[in-house]
Formats: sequence, C-alpha cells, structure tokens
Amino acid sequence: MLKNLTLFLLCSWAFAAFTFAQSTGKKPDQTTPKTPKKTNARPVKSPPSKEPFENASVKMMEGQCVKLETEKGIIELELFPEFAPESVRNFLNLVSIGAFDTTTFSRVVPGFIVQGGNVGTRQQTKPELLSRSRRTIPDEPSLIKHERGILSMARPDTPDSSSSHFFIVIGNASHLDGTFAAFGRVTKGMETVDVINKMPVEGDKPTKPVRLARATVAPCPK
Repeated sequence: MLKNLTLFLLCSWAFAAFTFAQSTGKKPDQTTPKTPKKTNARPVKSPPSKEPFENASVKMMEGQCVKLETEKGIIELELFPEFAPESVRNFLNLVSIGAFDTTTFSRVVPGFIVQGGNVGTRQQTKPELLSRSRRTIPDEPSLIKHERGILSMARPDTPDSSSSHFFIVIGNASHLDGTFAAFGRVTKGMETVDVINKMPVEGDKPTKPVRLARATVAPCPK
C-alpha cells in the first residue's frame, strides 16, 4: 500500500512539472535569458573641432588681415606673426570664433591708447567664450617700436598673462618697447581710432564706450 502511494505521488509531481513547462514555454530548470544589448545605443560625442589657426604656420598667418567694424567706423589691421606668432595666432582664433563681436573698447587713455578685447562686455555673454578668453599666452616682446598705429597685447603686471585684451597706440609709447608684444599695425582707419580715443572718460573708463559690432579675418588684399 505504501509503495503504491509513493509511486502515485511521484507520478503526480512529474505530471505537474510537465504541465507547468507547457504553460510557460520553459523547462522547469531553464534560466531566464539576459536582455540583449541595444543596437541603437547613443554614440559617444566626438571631441570639439580645433580652432582654425591652431596649427597655422607663420607663412599662413602673415597673409591674414583683420577688419574691426565699430560704431565709429572701420579699422583694418595687418599682423606680424614672424615677430609674435602666438599673439597673432591667439588673436586670429578669437576673431574667427566671434569672441570680439559686440564687445566694447572698454579702456581709453587720451593721447595714449584705446583698448579692446574684453569679452565680458559682449551684448550676449557666452560662458564658452568667456572661458576661452581667459587662456593666457607667453610674452613676445620684439624690436617693433610702440608707435602710432601699432597693435599690441595688453596684460597685467604679471609676465606671460596676456589673454584677449589688445590695444592700439595713439602716440609714442616707447616705455612699452621690449616688454609688451607688438603684433600688428593699423593699415586703414586710424581716424576711427582717434575718434574712439577722444570719447569722454572717467579715469580710463569711457562713459559711453564705443562698441565693436563685428571682427572678421580674411586674406590681406594684394
């Protein structure tokens, strides 16, 4: 009797397991398969593109000129990469990415200089441009004299701290020779520079700073 009862229970258990496997489509001991990987996974972002003059040679840079379109007129500049290659490279890149567009000439010393390149004065400040404008470059003093029309890099008293600020010389500034990086010269529009230099100031801050609408770079006219 006991033997028959045991056989009956074993048969019942086997039948129940078989029925469960049929209803679920799985064998009793089958494990659940892993979830397959997505075939349309989001691609990894590519690194940002390089600035246009990052690897430019001196020969390539010396053929580039810059136009500053200000509220008071146009200023055209030639550059001297053979004397200050990193200053020119930095300036060309900042112009190319639009960092100077809608900035102001935020410092004016009558009879001495007009200074621009303060990216913080843009009409619409962009964090990435502000961050870029703080990148410093080494000093590149040369034999070029700081005389009327010369374009040079502005910086604090700390050496090798030039970033985006530049200035144009109005009169003689020989005390800057051998210390600051003269890297270009005004070829047209010195009368516009003079107008900016004669705007009213408080100290060296213009009360109505002249805005630089747009700065562009293009091959120099032959």
